[in-house]
Order: sequence, then C-alpha cells, then structure tokens
Amino acid sequence: MSAPATALPGDPPGGRRAVAVWSIGVAVYFVAVIFRTSLGVAGLDAADRFDVGASALSTFSILQLLVYAGMQIPVGLLVDRLGTKKVLTIGVVLFTAGQLGFAFSQSYGMALASRALLGCGDAMTFISVLRLGTRWFPARRGPLIAQLAGLVGMAGNLVSTLVLARLLHGIGWTQAFAGSALAGVVVLVLLLLFLKDHPEGHEPEPVPHQGAAYVRRQIVTSWREPGTRLGLWVHFTTQFPAMVFLLLWGLPFLVEAQGLSRAAAGELLTLVVLSNMAIGLVYGQIVARHHGARLPLALGTVGATALLWAVTLAWPGERAPMWLLVVLCAVLGACGPASMIGFDFARPANPPERQGTASGITNMGGFIASMTTLFAIGVLLDATGDDYTVAFSAVFVLQVLGVSQILRLRGRAARRERERLVASRVETVHVPA
Repeated sequence: MSAPATALPGDPPGGRRAVAVWSIGVAVYFVAVIFRTSLGVAGLDAADRFDVGASALSTFSILQLLVYAGMQIPVGLLVDRLGTKKVLTIGVVLFTAGQLGFAFSQSYGMALASRALLGCGDAMTFISVLRLGTRWFPARRGPLIAQLAGLVGMAGNLVSTLVLARLLHGIGWTQAFAGSALAGVVVLVLLLLFLKDHPEGHEPEPVPHQGAAYVRRQIVTSWREPGTRLGLWVHFTTQFPAMVFLLLWGLPFLVEAQGLSRAAAGELLTLVVLSNMAIGLVYGQIVARHHGARLPLALGTVGATALLWAVTLAWPGERAPMWLLVVLCAVLGACGPASMIGFDFARPANPPERQGTASGITNMGGFIASMTTLFAIGVLLDATGDDYTVAFSAVFVLQVLGVSQILRLRGRAARRERERLVASRVETVHVPA
C-alpha cells in the first residue's frame, strides 16, 4: 500500500508558530493522559479504599473507556463543526472536574461517576489535537505529527507512573489527585489565551450543517470508506494490549502473579512508556517516508506482542524470568505507535471536512478492545481465583478477530487510496482558468 504523500495547494505552511500553537493542544492531551492513567498506579489502593474486588475494580476503567469510546463519533462531529478550541475547552473542564471528584470520592458510586466525567473530557482531546495538526502542518507531516502527539501522551503516562505514584504513597489519596487536577487549570488558561484553530489565510471552507441529516451523512460517508474501517481495525488490534497493561492490570499482574515488589513493577511499567516513546519516533519517520510500511509495521507489532505474551504466560513454573518480563514490556511499548498507523489509513481516505468524524471512528477501535479486555480479565480473575494465565489469554481472542478484519479490508482500502491519490494529482495539475 504505497501512497507517497504529496504537497497540495493550500497546505498549511507549518513553521514555529504552528509548533507553538500545536504544543498547547498537545499539553492538554498530556494532562488528559496523566488523569486517564492515574488509576493504573492506584488500582490496589482503590481496591482497599472502596473495598472492592477485581471485577468491581475493572469497572472503573471499563466505564471510563466506555464513555471515551462512545464519545468518539460525537466528538469528531463536534470538532468538524465547532473547531478545536471550543471542543478542547469543554474537554479540559470536564476531565479536571472528574479528577477533582475522584480525589474527594468516599464511595464506590461517587468514584465511578467521577471516572465517567473524566472519560468524557478525555474523549475530546486526542481527536482535537489530530485536527489541530492537520490545520497547522502540511499533509506530508501528518504521520510524524500524529506519532509525536502520541509520544507526548505517553510522557503523560510516564508522569503518572513515576510522579503520581510517589505522591499517592507519600501525601495520600486526596492530596495527590487534587494536586494533579491543578494541571488542568493551567492548560485551560493557556488554551483560552493562545490557541488558534488555524493559521490566517487557511480558513476551512464553510460546511452547511443540517441537523440530523448532516450527522448521518458525515458518519455514513466516513464509514463507507474502506480506509476508515481499516484504520479502526488496525487501532483495535494494536492498541489494547499495552492499554490494558498500563491502565489497570499490569501492576497487579507483576506484583501478584510474578511476585515483584511495587517498585520493580513500577520500573517495568515505566519501561513500557519509554519504549513507546522511542518506538513512536521510529515508526513516525518510517511511515512518513514509506507508506507501504504501514501494514507490515502494524501486523508485525501484533505478532510480536502475541508471541511474547504466549511465552510469558506459558513459562514453566510459577513465575517468568525477569529478562522475559523486560522484553515483554519493551515490546508492549510498540503497541501505541502501531495504533497510530490506523489514523494514517483513515486520514487520506477522507476529505478535510470529515477528518474529525473519521478520526473518531478510528479511535473507537482500540478503546472498544481495551474495554472488552479489561472486563474479560476482571471476570476471569474472579472466576478462576486470580489465575492470571487464564485471564490474560483473553488478549489472543481479540487479536485474532482484529487481524482477520485487517486482512479482509486491506485490498479494498489500497485500491481506494490509489484512486484518491490519482484524483488529487489530476485536480492539482488541471486547475481551471
């Protein structure tokens, strides 16, 4: 699937101002990821604080992801209609309120409601940042800009793993979560003062909005594109193993099943994040230069992840050796960058006025898979008496489903992408007098 990026008339110029404005949007995403992943380092503490078991604990993350996934298409439509700044502003207010609510929650029900509110705000960030990138940078920079956004998000995960975990055990639950919520206030001020939806002279074409008819048309036309559906399944298949590991079940698996200390487990979670950041830069450069590498990179990541999980879970004896856990965590770091490739299939398949909607559809994939796996692992742990080998085998079921859909759609998506590329070149050459 080789489709080299071409510079088209009207492409945004990029430059320092583009970097400055885009950085504000990415800072919002950075804070959102800190809040999203904060439960990953507080899972065992949350179980004690609210006196809940594995299934109830997984419900925190499942509800958060359910809200996130359910919001993707509405958020995409909102971004296409209202622009990045308004949607990001709403998102920051919601996820900051959710983090504050979680800080002061004394009951399981209140904590659930707070995580749902957080998930709603979090859902508005990444698609908005992707849209901001397409408005401020040339199309040829798209894959790298998307990977850099993902990299900054993983830096937020790193802060959650290193800083928030220490604060949690140093100053306590309420102070740690309430203190972290101040970051939301800071990015809200920056957003309101300095963020612009697009550079001067590159205003988007006005799109008529006709209520429900417009919404249906945006969703249906985006979904009909094979590239959008392929992007969704790539995102579905690649993202969830690392998301499940970092968001909730990695720390309990390493501590309870593998017998590691919390400190050692935290170091391995940090390795996943650092690996993600390093691999993200590599994948972004490769895809930007060689679009034909998109599918091999995605499928290679799925295969490597499945192989390492299988070896780890099947290792004889009660525990896998440390070197194997290190390799597993390093490979899990490739899941995030590989999931970003899904957007590199959806982006060229849709015109600018549908970018938000198409990105929303694509972004649903990994979060639906993560939500399903989080729930399955929690149920299986309760049903088997904390047998992590059986519980984590749920990963393979979703990987098989996702790969089958990728293989089914890849041919149609490739043909359609070639057709669009030829059409864009014809339009570029034959400009009406």
